[in-house]
Amino acid sequence: MSAARFFLAAAMLFALSPAVAFAAEAPLDASYGNKDGCLYANTGETNGSDNFFLLDKEAITTAASYCEFKTIDSKTADGFDATVTCQEEGSDDSTDLKVKIGKVGKDGYKIDLPDGASWGPLKKCK
Repeated sequence: MSAARFFLAAAMLFALSPAVAFAAEAPLDASYGNKDGCLYANTGETNGSDNFFLLDKEAITTAASYCEFKTIDSKTADGFDATVTCQEEGSDDSTDLKVKIGKVGKDGYKIDLPDGASWGPLKKCK
């Protein structure tokens, strides 16, 4: 097969394939969490705690849900607003939420949810 035919076939295959969604990456310099969240960030292991919060470039993870960054909607010097796609543990359904993530002190973040709840402050994982 000539190179031109190969690239034409590859282009057609890509055009006919289902759209691929790419997740956004949060503008964070490290992972942030509580004690149990940082344990997971550093080791990949969890102790099964119900008090588990982790914020990293890919997602917000809690003991009961995983919220992947879909879009970064705006950035400021003190944080950013994002749309996340959340899945609760044991569910195949997902929900999009708009969250505000703001700096707390020099090495922490707080996550504000649309229902008025907030998580944090989450400190920089060491």
